[in-house]
Order: sequence, then structure tokens, then C-alpha cells
Amino acid sequence: MTEKSISEKHENRNLLSNFILGSQDGLVNVLGILLGLTAAACSLRLIYVAALAALGAESISMGAVAYTSTLAKRKQYLKGVERESKEIKETPELQRNDVREIFWGWGYRGKKLERATEVILSNPKASLSFMMSYELNLEPVGDRDALTSFLIVLASTIFGSMIPLLPYLLLGRDLVINALSSVVLSGALLFFIGYYEARVTVGSLWRSGLQMAAIGLAAGVAGFLIGHFAGAL
Repeated sequence: MTEKSISEKHENRNLLSNFILGSQDGLVNVLGILLGLTAAACSLRLIYVAALAALGAESISMGAVAYTSTLAKRKQYLKGVERESKEIKETPELQRNDVREIFWGWGYRGKKLERATEVILSNPKASLSFMMSYELNLEPVGDRDALTSFLIVLASTIFGSMIPLLPYLLLGRDLVINALSSVVLSGALLFFIGYYEARVTVGSLWRSGLQMAAIGLAAGVAGFLIGHFAGAL
């Protein structure tokens, strides 16, 4: 497996996790606001203003969080590379012991242990990658990953936020019909996200889809109940 293919797999995992993070958060947040305001019998105009304000604020906030967290991961990774590179050059015996301990933990013994250790240590680049992955448990973070994470989370949060809002924009002024349609549409998308996540990773397709839908809709119900009691008061 080439370094490029490893990097591509890492980017694909990040793409999926960032999409799920943004779309689920945006959808659940706006759905809760819509159901809460609907239960409080607010006007359609107020619902539009609140939902769009939440969409804008949530999208930028989520994108900023993704950017700063990814940037922090890159700094941590670069610090690890600096430390391990220095250790390889200045304390080779310590490096050898570290590699041997990892293989020992994997069940290597005797000649197999020594052979595996020598194979890794014979290539400084392989040795560095090995220690970054299995001693420090750090994955590579590219210099453009922070910006990519920001854009993906920003776009997916906007996308997710628009889903529960669509019935309110398209179906007219009946708030009850809008709310029910929003719940159904949001539940369907949440199920698809969970289903797709299990399809490209591991787990039961239907269970993952239902779990994602249940978690998201539970937050929407919480918004509805808060709005209902707030309206009553």
C-alpha cells in the first residue's frame, strides 16, 4: 500500500466524519428550534427568522470548531514527528526498545521479534511512521486539512439545517402540517446518514440508521416540549 493510498483513506474517513458531524448537528439544532416555536404557536415569520439565524450561527460556529480542532491535531502531529525524529537520530537504542516492545505486545518472540524490529529500523521513514501510529497513536494531518474540514463542516451544517426548514418554506402556513412533514423528512435523512455510515464502516445498516434517527428526533421532541411549556407559561 502506497503512502498516497493511505493518505486518501485518511482523507475519506475525515470527509465522512465531518459530513456526519455538520449535517446531523445542523439538522437537529434547527429541527428543535422549529418544533419548539411551532409548539409555542409563534408566527411563521418569527419561525423563519429564528431558524435562519440559527442556521447561520450554527454553520459558522461548527466550521470554526472543525478548523481549530483540526489545526490543533496538526500541531500535535508535527510535535510528535519532531520528537520521534530526534529520538531516531540521537537515541537509536531507545528507539529499538520502543519498536521491540510494540512487536512484543503483538505476540512476536525470538527470531521473529528481532527480524521484525530490524525491518522497521532499517528504514528511517518506516520507523518514523511506525512510531507515530503505534506509539503515539497519531494520524497524519496535512497542512490544508484544517481549511478542508472547515469548508466541509460549514457546507454540511447548512445542508442539514435546510432539511427540516424545507416544509415550512414550501408547504404553506399550516404549522402542524409543516412540523409533521419536517419530522418525517428529518427522520428519513438521519436514517440515511446512519445507514450510509454503517455501509462504509462497520455495524448493522438498519440498526445504525434507526439509532441515528432516534437520537436526532429525540432532540427535536425536546425542543417541542420546551416550546409547548414555554408557550403555556
